[in-house]
Amino acid sequence: MSIANWSVLAACLLPVVTVALAKSSGRKLSRRNGGYDNAQPREWESKLTGWQQRAIAAQNNGFEALPLFIAGVLLAQQAHANQTSVDGLAIAFVMLRCLYVAAYLSNRATIRSLIWFGGLGVSIALFFQ
Repeated sequence: MSIANWSVLAACLLPVVTVALAKSSGRKLSRRNGGYDNAQPREWESKLTGWQQRAIAAQNNGFEALPLFIAGVLLAQQAHANQTSVDGLAIAFVMLRCLYVAAYLSNRATIRSLIWFGGLGVSIALFFQ
């Protein structure tokens, strides 16, 4: 399996890891005291504030960014693009998404938006390989 394919898997798992941070932060709390409620996860999410709320937003954005990235990788590979270039762009996307999550959790909106544009650019660049 190519590095780009592994990168697709990593990009798919990153939103899950992101929300796991928010869910695990309250693991010592009971459901009544604001801990994660698996019986009503949407209601629990709606009550979050601060970095936990931003983690949910970062998770959602991570899922939203996936289709274009996955399509770019698949189409580049289908077109027999230079695999080294495809791998490099795929790694860049995953790294940018990790930086995006870090910027989101630390409430750095401007840098987060710039990183988001970088990820979008990488996804689009895959189509031109």
